[in-house]
This record gives sequence, structure tokens and C-alpha cells, in this order.
Amino acid sequence: MFPSIPLFAVVSAPFKRSQLGLFQGKMKQYGNSVPNSKHKTRRTWLPNVHNQRLFSDTLGQFVRLKVTARALKTIKKHGNIDKYLLNTKPDLLGWEGMRLRVLIRGKQAAAGEVAQAAP
Repeated sequence: MFPSIPLFAVVSAPFKRSQLGLFQGKMKQYGNSVPNSKHKTRRTWLPNVHNQRLFSDTLGQFVRLKVTARALKTIKKHGNIDKYLLNTKPDLLGWEGMRLRVLIRGKQAAAGEVAQAAP
């Protein structure tokens, strides 16, 4: 059920900050600031990140996360945070997303065992 390879081997870390939340593949972008004089200077653009509390139905509690606007739109499209975490590719989730996915799968597996034992 769970992958046998370590979690950190699955997830690459080109932009370390994106590993600590749900950034949906968004990273720091680089380019030039060009004024009227055409004197180009390097600058960066950071992702649109918000601190959010999202309710997990499986865990039964709120989860505090750093989430980009794109990830929030995708979570809304999937319906809730649990479905998003279970259906998204590991390279888009990052370390924090994979940690939450493992928690949710463990809780669902425990609930499934209890449901099978009851009847």
C-alpha cells in the first residue's frame, strides 16, 4: 500500500520553501526589471502564498498549511484537502503534502479495519 522507497527520495527539493507547504509546483521565478531607460536589473517573483487552516474530514481536525493560490483552486476543484492529497502526484505535493498523505492513508486504513471487524 505504501511505497517502499523513502519519502525524501520521491520528492525533489529545488525550492526548499515549497517543500514546507502545498505549492502545487509553483517556484521562485527570475527575470529582469526593465524601466524606460532599458537598463535591465535582475529580480525575482515569489509564489502567491497564504497561511490557511483547512479542515481534513479523515483526520477530523484543522490543518495549518502554507498554500499557494493555485493549490487552493485545485483543492476546491477536488472537493476537500483529503481528496486533493490522495489524488495529486508526489512531485507536486512536497514533503509536507506527502507527510499529510501518509497520515490520511493511515487513518483511512485504520478506519477500514474497524469497519470490516464490526459486521
